[in-house]
Amino acid sequence: MTETRAPAPPLRRADVHEAQRRLAGRVVRTPVVRSDDLDHRAGARLWLKAENLQRGGSFKLRGALLAVGELVAAGSRGVVAQSTGNHAIAVALAARELRVPAVLVLPTDAAPGKVRRIREAGAEVVLAGTLLAERVAEVDRLRAGRGLDVVDPYQNRAVVLGQGTATAELLDQVAAAGGGLDAVVLPVGGGSAVAGACLATAGQDVAVFGAEPSAVPALTEALRAAGPVTVPAGRTIADGLRPDRIGRLPYDLCHAALDAVEMVDEPEIAEALCFALLEARLLVEPAAATALAAALRLAALPRWRGRDIGVLLSGGNVDDTLVSVLLTRHLEDV
Repeated sequence: MTETRAPAPPLRRADVHEAQRRLAGRVVRTPVVRSDDLDHRAGARLWLKAENLQRGGSFKLRGALLAVGELVAAGSRGVVAQSTGNHAIAVALAARELRVPAVLVLPTDAAPGKVRRIREAGAEVVLAGTLLAERVAEVDRLRAGRGLDVVDPYQNRAVVLGQGTATAELLDQVAAAGGGLDAVVLPVGGGSAVAGACLATAGQDVAVFGAEPSAVPALTEALRAAGPVTVPAGRTIADGLRPDRIGRLPYDLCHAALDAVEMVDEPEIAEALCFALLEARLLVEPAAATALAAALRLAALPRWRGRDIGVLLSGGNVDDTLVSVLLTRHLEDV
């Protein structure tokens, strides 16, 4: 007789709060930064959640610690994950902390700095193609061949809950400062950040916006198709937002709760990265700048002028050369 497993209960806002409790003392409670210059530029109050200052350089550590911890508690002897970079760094750090081996599958054109950080954490790096499907196939091969447990960046419930704690913290910190958010803006790659935000803001009067490069409109097209679809992936400097398909779990969690998704062009991403550095004194990667660019565009709309908008600055693992090039171009155009 085949044993049938009961479906997992739906994820709720309370699960994000429980994830916060489990992560207390294990992740940095990153600051929320305000900038008079950026507020003036936006015409709104921007509350910047500086996850570029998180351990591992991005908010991804939150979900990785929870997910790898659950696998180790269940007897895992090692983990494998695919990523364009930050999830891989986070899984490598979590695996080192929990003393299990980790293999991370990245695209062949992954940022060298991210590859270096993974290896410095003691994990093995495997390069596989440039598309999500190629990385997933390599993960399946490694899982079957080595007996590793998969830490999926989009389909793992613990990952989504962990990422949601960044938004939950942001809400708490703004409230502690005597404010209240009208909206939050998050970058969209595979969708775990925006899905976690939808959970964290459930039942509150806070609009949730996704921001993705117009070169890789995975969530935009999923909403049009009423489900995840694979999109042609164009070139983007936001390497953290290159997945060409939104995860099914994130889509199911966010599609009805999202207010909208903003598609951001490459010049806007580059400009927002420079604004973050020059006006808020925060060095962020293009994925985080994508959210800031979308927030600046949102703030220009009459509905949102003068309102309070939270922005998840998701990470700061950016190549020094890219920053130099973008900053030089920006200053030449001023």
